[in-house]
Amino acid sequence: MFFKKIKLILIVFLLYQTPLHSKSTSFIDFNTKNFSKYFSGIVAFENKDNSKALDFFNSSKILINKHDPYLKRYFYSLVLENKVAQAINLVKSNKDKTNVKFFDAYLLLILDSLKKGDFDKANLFLQETANFFQPDRLNSAILESLKQYIYVFKEKKILNNKKKLGELSKISETFQRCYLDDDATDTFFSSLINDEEADYSRYIYFYLTYLVEDNRIQDAKKITDDLDYLNTTLLLSQGKSWIKNNNSEKLINVFSCKNPNDIIGEFLFLISNLYSSQDNFDKSNFYLNTSNFLNPKFVFNLSLVVENQYFNEEYKKAKKTLKNFKKEYNFYYWYRVKKEAQIIAKQRNKKESLNYIKAEFDKIDSLNNKMIFDIANFYKNSEKYDDAIKYYTIIINNLDKNSEIKTDLLYRRGGSYERINEYEKADEDLLNALKIDPDDAYVLNYLAYSWLERDYKIKEAIEMLEKAYSFKNNDPYIIDSIGWAYYLIDDYSKAEKFLKRAVELMPYDPIVNDHYGDILWKLDRKIQARYFWNNVLKMEDAETEMIEKINIKIIEGLKKS
Repeated sequence: MFFKKIKLILIVFLLYQTPLHSKSTSFIDFNTKNFSKYFSGIVAFENKDNSKALDFFNSSKILINKHDPYLKRYFYSLVLENKVAQAINLVKSNKDKTNVKFFDAYLLLILDSLKKGDFDKANLFLQETANFFQPDRLNSAILESLKQYIYVFKEKKILNNKKKLGELSKISETFQRCYLDDDATDTFFSSLINDEEADYSRYIYFYLTYLVEDNRIQDAKKITDDLDYLNTTLLLSQGKSWIKNNNSEKLINVFSCKNPNDIIGEFLFLISNLYSSQDNFDKSNFYLNTSNFLNPKFVFNLSLVVENQYFNEEYKKAKKTLKNFKKEYNFYYWYRVKKEAQIIAKQRNKKESLNYIKAEFDKIDSLNNKMIFDIANFYKNSEKYDDAIKYYTIIINNLDKNSEIKTDLLYRRGGSYERINEYEKADEDLLNALKIDPDDAYVLNYLAYSWLERDYKIKEAIEMLEKAYSFKNNDPYIIDSIGWAYYLIDDYSKAEKFLKRAVELMPYDPIVNDHYGDILWKLDRKIQARYFWNNVLKMEDAETEMIEKINIKIIEGLKKS
């Protein structure tokens, strides 16, 4: 609260130091109420509460209209609340003002022109933007990409001697050729989809839309027949479902590469995804909302909006966004159910969350492996291991012998058996998983740690952990396991090296802190040991049994063995 007050004081100071673009340079025209609302809007904006900021800004437009420095804040609040059309109008009405000349404002002018099919105006705004925007690698790439797209839309041919933008160029040219119905479209999509250096499986969906629109339904079916619901993305699962049920027209109802708005919308989603991967959620949502502005039919992109909102604990907003996924989008509707269940777990408790998703699961007429897998994971995460095992078994029994997903399922079922102390079955599943993939670091780690906990085959367990570590030497769980293994064979110096690293990577994990405390005690660093044990008591994820043991250790230390 104290810092918010300081922030407000600074804002007031800055405002008074900035000239107003009005006939008067004083604040006489503005009453206390307007000031209060406006300052509150600024504070809300700086605290990333865009909805509240927008409410305050809208109630004090006299200041917005007369004070340029804060047009930018108002602009971003509008876009982030998915009011892109209003943001565009704001820029248009203030276009002559200096502070409207920033990259994102002019980007919207370009997109507005594109949406209206006015490629000449879009190109004009693009040139204006290039003249004043601050040098930025990504913004430069965005402008260059838009330049190439506009040329293709306007001239109906590929731009020669264009700048290369790495993987971005590969994606862009694929869509450009698709738009032109170029003979090389199939080749470009194939090259993109089969790229060994990156996962471009999302673009299988867009290739399917191209095939459907070209009336090559059998080609589309051939592709989707090879897709497993369990091992594909939501988007591809939805596409496969539509084609399988003879609803292929639904693919092109939501996306067509013959539509410039759809193509640019997908390009903006790509940029949004890039920002999301960098944890820049405001920028991510900015581009998501502009993407939705160009192609509101493609509601599936809103799943990224939901994930951003969920990550930022904006659960009310997330639930509102989830309502866009209707029952006709069966896979995305199931995604909605899952995410709503996760929100219930966060806001209330796991029991209510599980009851909700189970009730919705029982209503589904046509279940598939993806949905069964999800319900199994929910049971496992809710510590209902018997139920989890039941559903994992259903999938395993239905899998092809050589299924790529079998290792993961055996790993999950084996872990569930281990949690209910059915060690023979657990070991069988985990060892069978290793027969399929001997180098799976996570299976090696889980089985080895289970053996360590049981004081079973310690030497073999350490060998497995060293193998896992050679594959994943930055994974905190594997680092913790190998550190604990050295502890169990009394190699405390080596154990400390690994556990110190694990704590650095996972400072809020109760098990890691507990382990590190034990090792420090053995190294006669008892004050530090109690410090890390005390840390465990402050952690929400610490289980009751662990807390009881920690309390004893804090008083008595470790008993001599």
